[in-house]
Order: sequence, then structure tokens, then C-alpha cells
Amino acid sequence: MTSPAPKPIPRAVFCDFDGTITTKETFAGMLKIFAPELSAQIMPEIYALRITLRQGVRQMLASIPSAQYPEILAYCQNQEISPGLVELLDFLDARDVPFIVVSGGLRGMVETVLGSLVQRVEAIYAVDVDTSGEYLQAFSDFEKDSELMAKVEVIKQYNPVEAVAIGDSVTDLNMALHAQIVFAREHLAQYLQERQKSYIPWQNFFDVRDTLAQLWETT
Repeated sequence: MTSPAPKPIPRAVFCDFDGTITTKETFAGMLKIFAPELSAQIMPEIYALRITLRQGVRQMLASIPSAQYPEILAYCQNQEISPGLVELLDFLDARDVPFIVVSGGLRGMVETVLGSLVQRVEAIYAVDVDTSGEYLQAFSDFEKDSELMAKVEVIKQYNPVEAVAIGDSVTDLNMALHAQIVFAREHLAQYLQERQKSYIPWQNFFDVRDTLAQLWETT
């Protein structure tokens, strides 16, 4: 028996982390440092959609010794956040719209970069790692089909009438295809163009805030 869908909420914003909240691809950058040979082989295959995220990410992480996990978190400490995030959060708080972070990267990396802003977001959904063995082992509560972090399943947990997706890459594709409003750039914008899915280009979170203000004033 499947559990019933949660009671719908009017709106919710679902935001990617790597290359979206951060100005650079933090997770991919980490893999280039800690798993250089494998990431050079696997990342192009993931972007070309020839290897699934579930398979590729797990394989790369499993090549990194668990002893290096503290170094991975240290790498994240000085990552830059895209301008306007606090202002977007203020805008959403005033309208009682939850902001949910959904990342195909590691939870520890997300929390390290966000710092005190962790308290400002509704929830963080990301990949967890088991460091008890010799090498990192990735796991997720939302693993499904080709994805290690199935972002559409996270959206279903909230069941919004209007889902807003913000992203930049392949990990955001299914989420963007599912959402009613999509802010996309870089790889994600290209994937959506190929699939004739409409999206709103954006550069920073001020763009997102201002566009949502315009859209929601008319509804």
C-alpha cells in the first residue's frame, strides 16, 4: 500500500546547490581534486547522459579514502555563494513560501558552505556518506532509477500546487521537467532547450527574487 500524498501547499521553491547556490561547481571541483582520474573519465559521460548520476557519482566517491573526508569539508569553507540568496530568503519568508535545498552533492559540503544560513532554509536534501570503511560510500533516502538523489521525489514530499525549480546542470533536469516555474542556466538551460521545456534565464538570486515578485503579483 502506498502512503497518501501530503496535503498540497500553494508554493515551494526547490533549489540546487552546486553551481546554483555556489558560484562554482563545488562538488565537481572537489571530485577533480580528490578523484582526478575517474572524474576526468566519468564527468563528461554524465554530462552527455551516457552514464547515470547514480552510477557515476557513487563510483567516483567510492574511490576516495574516508580519511580524506575532513579535507573535502575544508575545501568547501571558502566557496562563494551567488549574490542575492539572503534577499531571496527574506522575500520568500515574507510570503510564507518554503525554500528547500536539493543537492546531488554531499550534505556535509552543503552545510559547510551555507553555515548559519542552514537555519534559514526549510530543509536540505543531499547525498550522505558513510565514512566507517576505507573508502567513502554514498547513500540517499531518495535514491531512484538513474538518480542518487531523485529530486522529483523530494518535490512530491511537499506536493506544491506550484513548484519553482532553480538549477544549472544535469542533476536538476528531472526536477526542472516536473516543476511549473524553472530558473535555468548553463547545462540545464541547454537540456531544457533540447526538450522544448520553457525556462527563465538567471544570473543571481536577485534575478530570481525580482522575477518571482513580478509573476506572483499577477496571481
